Amino acid sequence: MEIKQKDDGKNGMFYVEQEGKVLAQMTYVWTGAERIIIDHTEVDDALRGQSAGKQLVAKAVEFAREKSLKIIPLCPFAKSVFDKVAEYRDVL
Repeated sequence: MEIKQKDDGKNGMFYVEQEGKVLAQMTYVWTGAERIIIDHTEVDDALRGQSAGKQLVAKAVEFAREKSLKIIPLCPFAKSVFDKVAEYRDVL
């Protein structure tokens, strides 16, 4: 599953697109130059059971580590992943 990213410097998203349709997305908002707030995660039924949401969070963690960012997971789904995966806590 290929996870893509869009970012305009204020808002961004990690997403999965197939045949021109976004089937999974996790949106975030920049707060300052060193933090992003994950505010929403949504996965289409077509991808249910394929861990698409978890893969979106993993991509956000990878992005945060590359850019030396911190993540504030306001989205309940993203927060639950951070609570369960101790290896991700370095970006909180």
